[in-house]
Amino acid sequence: MGNQIKYQWRVTKYNPDFRDENGSYTLTEEWTCPSELGKILNGREFTLDEYLQVEAAYVNAVINFIEESGFDSLRVLMLSQWNISEEDKTSPLYEVEFEQLVLQEDKLVNKSEIRLICKMVLRNFLGCQLYLKDKFFVHFGWDYYMFIGSYVNCSSAIEIAKKNGLFVEQCMSPYFFTEEETTRLVQWNEIGDETKVVVGEEELTGISLDDYRRIFNLFAEHPVTGSYDIKQEQMDFFQKYLKHKMDFNKYEYGFWAGY
Repeated sequence: MGNQIKYQWRVTKYNPDFRDENGSYTLTEEWTCPSELGKILNGREFTLDEYLQVEAAYVNAVINFIEESGFDSLRVLMLSQWNISEEDKTSPLYEVEFEQLVLQEDKLVNKSEIRLICKMVLRNFLGCQLYLKDKFFVHFGWDYYMFIGSYVNCSSAIEIAKKNGLFVEQCMSPYFFTEEETTRLVQWNEIGDETKVVVGEEELTGISLDDYRRIFNLFAEHPVTGSYDIKQEQMDFFQKYLKHKMDFNKYEYGFWAGY
């Protein structure tokens, strides 16, 4: 993922004073997902207005950190897109713009698109990270945790986030790892198995990042992390590095890279 992102923060709505001695947030009850709208927490209802206020603080924090770092755009990493159902469209959290946003792995997105992407991720309509190699990242975790990293110490963005009710703590992102820590695998499951249970996997070694980028059509600075389907026309490339004899009549194959 890189090794020059010196400054990293956990940016959340969670007051660190309410953590126990192990760092777990257990001393008060708070919502952790927008799906809890309407739930009674600490004796009062979690409302849409409250949610939108907090969400806006998160989105604005991302933009402020980007701007103080000196960027106008980021790239999409580890993209997971989920189908928006007819039921989803009845939710007060749905916006027509969500279906108008065209994304793909490694796409360069501007600040306007980044605002929309952040809203979609926070509302569970999309999964991804945002990054510029060795310069900047935004990682979205479970339970409304967000991690930001930059090669710049973004003191102004930190102060604005705090004024907007967020808590900014120096913290290494649990989703950050270096190239040296990266493992890359070919995994396979049986065709027709709807559960996609992995029945075999094999680690890949001896392949350059440039070769991976070429085979998956990735940008020159992509860290080659995440998951990708392996197509039959890519078989000859991967078979050279595998003991397993690939059989596309029996298995579906995927590439996974991470920590």
